[in-house]
Amino acid sequence: MDNCVVRQAIKDIHTDLIVGYELMIQADEDSLYNPSSDSVAANAIVAFLSENSNRIFKGKKTFMTFTPSLLFRNTPKIFDKDQVVIQIEDNIVIHSLATILISKYREQGYHFAINDFQFTPKYFSMLEYVDYIKVDISSTLNNETQRRSVANVVEMAHGFQKEFIATGVNSKEVYDMAKELKVDYVEGNYISSAMKTKTSKMDFLQGNLYQLIMEITKEEPDVEVLEEIVSRDASLTYALLKMANSAYFAVHHETTSVRQALVRVGISQLKQWVYLLSFEKNDDNSSEELLKTSFMRANFAAALVKRLKKFEINSSDAYLLGMFSTLEYMIDAPIEEILSEIPIVEEVKEALITKEGKTGKLYQLILHYEKAEWKESKAIAEELGLHTNEMAQIYMECVEEVNDIWDNVVESKEEV
Repeated sequence: MDNCVVRQAIKDIHTDLIVGYELMIQADEDSLYNPSSDSVAANAIVAFLSENSNRIFKGKKTFMTFTPSLLFRNTPKIFDKDQVVIQIEDNIVIHSLATILISKYREQGYHFAINDFQFTPKYFSMLEYVDYIKVDISSTLNNETQRRSVANVVEMAHGFQKEFIATGVNSKEVYDMAKELKVDYVEGNYISSAMKTKTSKMDFLQGNLYQLIMEITKEEPDVEVLEEIVSRDASLTYALLKMANSAYFAVHHETTSVRQALVRVGISQLKQWVYLLSFEKNDDNSSEELLKTSFMRANFAAALVKRLKKFEINSSDAYLLGMFSTLEYMIDAPIEEILSEIPIVEEVKEALITKEGKTGKLYQLILHYEKAEWKESKAIAEELGLHTNEMAQIYMECVEEVNDIWDNVVESKEEV
């Protein structure tokens, strides 16, 4: 059995606030959600979720779908009732004991969301128990009848003081339609790129910048610490490499790593650069989820490459692959132009521009995985020689690492 688990962000449509994540689990013959699967398969995934609960449930609410059998087995009680939102689908709505089952958890303080709401008596009978109504709007863009139907569900949800989550928001057109429909939250593959409007300047994560300032102003700055701070931020990494390879430093050999760039620039020049960046400070946190995405991809790519035998790039190059995968959403320029200004290996450039080559396959794997496109990700993983049953654990370890570092960044920002 292959465990495939990924998180998808749920964003407030009116702001850039991420209110939670949906935990998406592979659905196949061995799935936790397949009513015909044996208990061994279900137990294996439940055990995986239990072992990784601290990594999954951290900070934001986590939306997770539960079947009737999982509810009867008290599976939700593994998780903190203040952090998990129990999603229910048709298999629960039509269940003869649905009301009893849901009201029991509701009395214990759990919150509910209902997936793909329908205008039927059974669904209306669930309204008093749920806080969120979710509907996939991806197919309504060019269908006026379906669009009116969704608009009616949104109006009904607000009338019953429920919040509406539009799922399947995978393009700008669907995102704009969600705004017109006056939904409360959106979820889908477009969300990360929707978090930031392209600008002609680089936008720097202020928490990282503050940490950089604190370290660079010490009597003896630690180069390893400086490398760690810069490496977790795509924009800072890009800007430092670009500066280190500029004509100002009379470059004879390309600088291709953060460590080399720090040594070449030197502490004195680095201080001036950091102070200059500090004048760009603002309170805009709109790029947070986009930067988290790049950081997550970087860690995931580096971890996967370490599991590959004789791959064409090393883990450091794989890290840059992930970090620079979101640059086109940050800078108002074609990705080819952006990458031409920094000396990264050709395999990474080709992968980011064309998604071709072995490194391109790795990039495709990461993109398919984060979109919960299990069939495609499994096929590419097998082609690269990765064991798919290890990927979920690697992913959750990367989630924990990103969360821990992010918390550290936020804390340092608040302390300054």
